[in-house]
Amino acid sequence: MKRFLPLLFLSFITYYQSFAQNFDFGKTTEQEMQMKSYDKDTSAHAVVLNEYGKAYMTTGGDHIRLQFEHHVKIKIFDSKAFEQQGNIVIDLYKEDNDSFETAGNIDAVTTYLDNDGIMRQTQLDPAKIFKVNQNKHHNLVKFDMPNMRKGCVIEYKYTTESPFVFNFETWKFQSEIPKIHSEYHANIPAVYQYNISLRGALKLTKNTSELDRDCFSFYGTKCDCSNLTFIMDNIPAFVEEEHMTASKNFMSAIYFELSEYVNFNNGVKMKLTKEWKDIDYLFKTHELFGSQIKRSGLMKDRIGGLIANKPDDLSKAQAIYQYMQKTFKWNDYYGVFSEDGIRKAQDIHTGNIGDINLSLIAALKAADINTEAVLISTRDHGVINRLFPVASDFDYVVAKINIGDKSYLLDASDPLLAFGMLPLRCINDQGRVISFEKPSYWLDITEPQKKTTTTAFDLTLQPDGKLTGTFKEFSSGYAGYLKRKEIKKFNSVDEYVEDLDGRYPKVKILKSEIQGLDSLSGYLAESYEVEINAYKGLDHQSLSLNPFIFGHIKVNPFKLEDRSFPIDMGMPTEDRFNLTIHLPANFVVESGTKNIAIGLPNNGGRIITDFTNNTESCTYSEAIVFAKPVYSVSEYPYLKEFFNKIIQSEGSEIIFKKK
Repeated sequence: MKRFLPLLFLSFITYYQSFAQNFDFGKTTEQEMQMKSYDKDTSAHAVVLNEYGKAYMTTGGDHIRLQFEHHVKIKIFDSKAFEQQGNIVIDLYKEDNDSFETAGNIDAVTTYLDNDGIMRQTQLDPAKIFKVNQNKHHNLVKFDMPNMRKGCVIEYKYTTESPFVFNFETWKFQSEIPKIHSEYHANIPAVYQYNISLRGALKLTKNTSELDRDCFSFYGTKCDCSNLTFIMDNIPAFVEEEHMTASKNFMSAIYFELSEYVNFNNGVKMKLTKEWKDIDYLFKTHELFGSQIKRSGLMKDRIGGLIANKPDDLSKAQAIYQYMQKTFKWNDYYGVFSEDGIRKAQDIHTGNIGDINLSLIAALKAADINTEAVLISTRDHGVINRLFPVASDFDYVVAKINIGDKSYLLDASDPLLAFGMLPLRCINDQGRVISFEKPSYWLDITEPQKKTTTTAFDLTLQPDGKLTGTFKEFSSGYAGYLKRKEIKKFNSVDEYVEDLDGRYPKVKILKSEIQGLDSLSGYLAESYEVEINAYKGLDHQSLSLNPFIFGHIKVNPFKLEDRSFPIDMGMPTEDRFNLTIHLPANFVVESGTKNIAIGLPNNGGRIITDFTNNTESCTYSEAIVFAKPVYSVSEYPYLKEFFNKIIQSEGSEIIFKKK
């Protein structure tokens, strides 16, 4: 959820020439030292007692700098918080040798009670502050809090300086631990106008704006400043859970988007807030995006032989797609732009996502196939803010081809992706389609294939209690893709089977066969002859067996009391399980599993189990279906209970008794 707070329409507007004061550093109270837990979240391993931030602009020489001060005090309840809260990392952005962020004024102290109950403090040794060159765009400043122990209070502060005044500091109210108090002060000269948004489900405790007269001067330009205060109290921890997109989509935070500024050379107001048509034009004309797509001459020479004898556009597209998959090795970097041009990427056979998929788009267009580029923000990158168009909101590009009345989305970065399939990282809300023949538009990014698995056991219970027979598993759609990736991690199929055999000591694989490993669009079929000792001997006359010999769901992925963000599984899933056990003459079934049939609201899914038996055999079957890729917050309690029923059902056992 996003709520927008324009500068001129904040909740309270007063006029004072003052700026809020930071809290005192290094002063810890007896009450803070004696805290054993946080009453509003007794499960928390730590809690932020106080947090203060301030961002403002300074001038010096020919430059304007953005200063950001951060000061935080945290109560540590147990050792589980040591690593997460005690290892401090300051991320600093850089563009080149002349444009980079720095960190300074670092101070840190740990307050604790010694063995005699006397309050002591250990200061951070400046020699233990380290600078790390992370990559070409990021430096890190790192330090560890000294002398941490159970019940201590840690406190640190630092200041960063940035030449990138357009990137006003985001303030994150929520984090992985709860906070008692968090406040942020932003001092913004009137020559800069920002769109300010509050993201997340929580509300501000206080939100004010104060006027600071003649606070800013640069090259003869003087102006007032707005002192903005954002305060939030009693902030719950943000707990990540399975089946969610980027946490920043849902964590409560204040974001700043520069919309307008004054050019200091001529006094003219410069508008930065663009329309989507401006973003479209940027990509279409960019040297490392649109210009690369238009390199049809380069691509025709490379694909001519591939498509010479193909009868239609679909077979041509499939041939080009497979060629790109085999030609390129992805360097594990995202990106919508080619790094140095697609010619170089093809010559060295490696590149980022932009290199690979812009080459694919150019090749498809060179084959006269109706092709468009689709800009995507990946699941970890966040959802696109469609109200404020920003090119950097996108971090991925794929191809879209239109053949007849059908469209296909293609990503050639993974040699195991079937034609028309996208990796889960791309399944995130909507993408922006950049077309060179018509206006650009928005497209829902969905996975057209389900994740489907069918498992079948046909076993015979031997007179000595062992089980022998066959185990078969069929994986299709996205499940087939995941299984192929799992197998391809090994040097050979034999190594994969050996590893599988070692993971389940009670199962001995006697013979194996895997079909469809290299046929990406069809089933992947695994077939094994097995000998199993997966039963439990209850006494000399009976034994029990859990039908899920290779394991079952034991832990509910949904543990929150309430979840404030959707459940995004990426695609519908369907799992079917069948077990047939043939009985020897000296055994009968004493009891089996209970049959259940439970459905989710709004046709969201179902679980159906069935157990039957006679004197010669017994059969157990289970079908679990999640019919939707995304479930709303209101459906969370039903999903949570649904998994409880699955765990309960799959924990049941079949009991056999000797006659």
